[in-house]
Amino acid sequence: MHTEPISSARLDLLPLRVEHAAEMAAALSDPALHTYIGGTPSTPEALRTRYERLVTGSPDPAVSWCNWVLRHRTDSHLIGTVQATITGPVAEIAWVVGTPWQGHGYASEATRALVTHLSHHSSLHTVIAHIHPYHTASSAVATAAGLTPTTETHDGEIRWRLELGH
Repeated sequence: MHTEPISSARLDLLPLRVEHAAEMAAALSDPALHTYIGGTPSTPEALRTRYERLVTGSPDPAVSWCNWVLRHRTDSHLIGTVQATITGPVAEIAWVVGTPWQGHGYASEATRALVTHLSHHSSLHTVIAHIHPYHTASSAVATAAGLTPTTETHDGEIRWRLELGH
């Protein structure tokens, strides 16, 4: 599966490029973004190195890494990312929106657009996400995208799932 542009009402989901690293490092610089996922904000250099690996693609030919940056259409700022790691019929998704843009529905909008995009690929049957049990904002995003929590956990996070109807 290849990453292609996706549009939603207020956002353009653009395929990740190495050149996005500096602006994304600034957009995702708030340490609070790491409360539930761990780690610390990446420097522009570290993010550039990470993006170089991501755009090169998975070393496993059976796995596709699909990554997008979220560009706010009104002011053209990059405000976050969505991603899908695809292995066979399963897409594992994740999202992050910078603190200044939280609370406006951008993560839900982008994640719904991503799930809709994924649902058009007949080879995909399941979308999953892993969410910290106390991360209510991410739980709301997953719910808005049609995922529901399961009883399964992985590394202390709850697995959310959506079965795609083809």
